[in-house]
Amino acid sequence: MRIGMALNYSGGFKETVAELADYEKAGLDIVFVAEAYSFDAVSQMGYIAAKTERLEIASGILPIYSRTPTLLAMTAAGMDYVSDGRFTLGLGASGPQVIEGFHGVPYTAPLGRTREVIEICRKVWERERLTYEGKHYTLPLPADKGTGLGKPLKLINHPVRPRIPIVVAAIGPKNVELTAEIAEGWEPIFYMPEKAADVWGPSLAAGRARRDASLGDLDVIAQAALYIGDDGDGLLELGRSMAALYIGGMGAKGKNFYNELARRYGYEKEAEQIQELYLAGNKKEAEALVPQELLERMSLIGSEGFVRDRVQAMKESGVTTLNVTPLGRTHEERIRLLEQVKELAA
Repeated sequence: MRIGMALNYSGGFKETVAELADYEKAGLDIVFVAEAYSFDAVSQMGYIAAKTERLEIASGILPIYSRTPTLLAMTAAGMDYVSDGRFTLGLGASGPQVIEGFHGVPYTAPLGRTREVIEICRKVWERERLTYEGKHYTLPLPADKGTGLGKPLKLINHPVRPRIPIVVAAIGPKNVELTAEIAEGWEPIFYMPEKAADVWGPSLAAGRARRDASLGDLDVIAQAALYIGDDGDGLLELGRSMAALYIGGMGAKGKNFYNELARRYGYEKEAEQIQELYLAGNKKEAEALVPQELLERMSLIGSEGFVRDRVQAMKESGVTTLNVTPLGRTHEERIRLLEQVKELAA
């Protein structure tokens, strides 16, 4: 099991990266850099590539709508080059609030677009003269949609790797099925190992049944807050506000993927009430309704024995990369936490 970590994208980036070398020495395998509506992730990942030597670097995630498929492929090839083959392209559809609100692009056909983006990326990396006829993307652009002067081109540079790993962030049944079919890795959110088989098992099985053997086994990447000790009870509560934000506020009614996931986990009543309260501006009341069981089972916070059992539960459910957020009070404590979970996962 690999140990990963997500980097905070809200500020203090240079200071965070300065500490990243210590995490690398402590055994961190991969770092994920988000791109929401803050600084772009690519400039930050390039900076990380220059400051590290062994650490794998992943976008976590780049939205499929904010760049053309070809630019996503070019960006991934460039990142793979500057990192000497350490890059993973993390993709996702994001959501309509960000895509239409911040980028001004229609949030349409996320499933179909994801498939076509991945197919185009792989053609670019193989340095074929790029032609593609899909439902959502046609390359070159047909004459009736442009000047008619477009011509098939191929990537000038030779990529470090002709096949850069692709991870897709997905939680919906059809999205997860697609991911298991065509991507190297799958990154869900709010992962509960006890519920994973019931919620995602059929989708994963259906996708794997059509999976090309050349892709290898699906890398399952689960996120979890981390603290090992008997004094971490209050730390569990730190996840409450984020859970309420996603379940209650990340999308309108009927268009909140995280709310739907909470319902599929069996928290239908709580999910409905959290959303009602959050959208009405009653955030504290919404936070109070986040199920304690949900917070406990998707985290690694507790005694060493408890965390060991949770890591084992993650493994048994199929997790192959554990993406942790160390909650130590100091940098030294966070390093030690990383070393401890690395030992428990070994």
